[in-house]
Amino acid sequence: METQCITEFPHRNMDKRPRKKPRLTWDMPPPIPPSQVLPAIYCGQEFASGAVPNHAHSSVYYKGAPRNGSSARRDDKDGHYIFSIGENLTPRYRILSKMGEGTFGQVLECLDNEQKEVVAIKIIRSIHKYREAAMIEIDVLQKLAKHDISGSRCVQIRNWFDYRNHICIVFEKLGPSLYDFLRKNSYRSFPIDLVREIGRQLLESVAFMHDLRLIHTDLKPENILLVSSEYVKVPDYKFLSWPTKDGSHFKNLPKFSAIKLIDFGSTTFEHQDHSYVVSTRHYRAPEVILGLGWNYPCDLWSVGCILVELCSGEALFQTHENLEHLAMMERVLGPLPQHMVIRSDRRSEKYFRRGSRLDWPEGATSRESIKAVWKLPRLQNLVMQHVDHSAGDLIDLLQRLLRYDPAERLKAREALRHPFFTRDLRRCGYSL
Repeated sequence: METQCITEFPHRNMDKRPRKKPRLTWDMPPPIPPSQVLPAIYCGQEFASGAVPNHAHSSVYYKGAPRNGSSARRDDKDGHYIFSIGENLTPRYRILSKMGEGTFGQVLECLDNEQKEVVAIKIIRSIHKYREAAMIEIDVLQKLAKHDISGSRCVQIRNWFDYRNHICIVFEKLGPSLYDFLRKNSYRSFPIDLVREIGRQLLESVAFMHDLRLIHTDLKPENILLVSSEYVKVPDYKFLSWPTKDGSHFKNLPKFSAIKLIDFGSTTFEHQDHSYVVSTRHYRAPEVILGLGWNYPCDLWSVGCILVELCSGEALFQTHENLEHLAMMERVLGPLPQHMVIRSDRRSEKYFRRGSRLDWPEGATSRESIKAVWKLPRLQNLVMQHVDHSAGDLIDLLQRLLRYDPAERLKAREALRHPFFTRDLRRCGYSL
């Protein structure tokens, strides 16, 4: 099989996967070449259209940034730091480009003038609750780094500092997230051997955290980064018979399978309060939705959802509301257990008829919602549509990770001993 090794990912056909609620990503337009950077170029926020306005003069501005190049105001109305390409964050770090942003703030690519390496710096919004969360994240990162001697499981913190009322966390620079890779690859699924290797590393990282009595609570493809940005272009046999002009009969695969977890801003210790809502919607466990409290098993539910997404290219539960989410779960996995329904909190009672049966489709908000649930296949059929070999082992693993009752769900180290990872040692590892 002929492959082509590439290090820069093309940006075409990137957003074809339908979503009811777009998720934040770290993807940004390519950095402006240094030769084109002017002092008046600011990166406070993107234009909604992604386009740059055509000014009569040569300066390029981003929406929300001061147009006079003044550095007097350093925050926008939401507390995001307004910066210019080429400026310094303290004398040590020079800003090269913007890598992405989220509710927490922004991530910048910077040059560490002291260590002579490129790093990623997370600049937290200058708002009290985000600053507090950042200090908790730093505590978690330092604990992880202390025990992860090889630095192979979680992103490594290099440094942190407080700059103009913004907590800045310095990380090693990694490759794209799994979500970004799927998105830029037109949501084409990964081969099963790559899913196996990523799943193994993911479970090892989760087991490592759980051994330290830490619960990530926000596992998702956006928070799993490939260590390398390199990828190869290979024939996509599902599309070879289609006459296309856009190269769709080829797909991209990571050249290397190594991954690391990121974003520990929501990570909690075992002894902390576990009654509030956690996890990004698509990866949220049923016990969280039903208000039953949560613990380590909520991470394993997320892992199950992630593995399905890597196999299919699509998020398993593409929804934005609780009732529809529960209906999707029942469609894919079967009915919710009565003992969980009976124990659900008062906020969840409205999702059930006479306290037992899910209020579906009677309680649906629209016909589109009913159709979205109806078109979902059972878990076994979904896997069989996308997996050539090892389907039986994968289905069994997923059924154990996606158990409704958290007490019956596989633990991370138990999952690592599952036949999906151990049955055929010849299939261990990933190679092109």
